[in-house]
Amino acid sequence: MTDRVAVIRDRLAVLRARIDAAASPGQRVAVLGVTKVFDAGLAADAVAAGIGMLGENYARELADKAEMLSSRSVPADWHMIGPIQRNKVKLLVGRVACYQTVDRIELAEVLARRDPGAAVMVQVNATGEVTKSGVDPAAVPALVDAVGSLGLDVRGLMSLGPTDASTDPRPGFALVRSLVDELALDEASMGMSRDLDAAVREGSTMVRVGTDLFGPRPPRDG
Repeated sequence: MTDRVAVIRDRLAVLRARIDAAASPGQRVAVLGVTKVFDAGLAADAVAAGIGMLGENYARELADKAEMLSSRSVPADWHMIGPIQRNKVKLLVGRVACYQTVDRIELAEVLARRDPGAAVMVQVNATGEVTKSGVDPAAVPALVDAVGSLGLDVRGLMSLGPTDASTDPRPGFALVRSLVDELALDEASMGMSRDLDAAVREGSTMVRVGTDLFGPRPPRDG
C-alpha cells in the first residue's frame, strides 16, 4: 500500500464518521470520489483505498481516466457529474455507470440513442441560481417521466448546494429529497465537502467529495 492510498483511506474513515454522525439510523449514504483535475494514478489509488465510485466533470477527462484504469484492470464505476454536451456523449458510452446531470429532454434523447437503457439522474436547480445547471423543481416530475419514457433508467435526482457558503443549504436539499420520495426514486445525490452534513441530514443517499478525500486540486492545465 502506497503512502497516498493510506492517506486517502484515513480520510475516507474520517469522512464516513462524519456521515454517520449526520445520518439517521439505517440511512444509506454512498461516497463518490471526485477526481476532477487529479491524475489517473490518484484515481487508481482511490479505488485501492476503498472508493469504488468516481466522478468527473469533463467528458474527455473521464474517458481518458476510465481507459487508463481499465488498462490496469482497476475496477471503478464512473459517474458523469458535470454538464454534458450532446456531441461529447460518444466519449462516455461504455465508460459511464451513471449520468448524473440530465437536465433537458434533448440530452436524454441523445443518451437513449447512443447508450440505450443507461442509468441517469435528473439534475435539479434547487437554489434558483442562474449560474447553475439543472431543471426548475416544478418541472422535475414531467422531465423524469419523459426521460423514463425513452427507456433510460432514472435512478434519482442530483443537486448542488448554494454557492454562497453563508446561505443555508438545507431547504434546497429538503426540496430535492421530497421530490425523490414523491417520484418513488432511489437516489438523492446531494452534498459535497462543504455542505454534506446538511445534505445527509436532509436525506442524501450519495455525497460527491473531492477535497476532503484528495486534498486541494492541482491547477488545471491551460
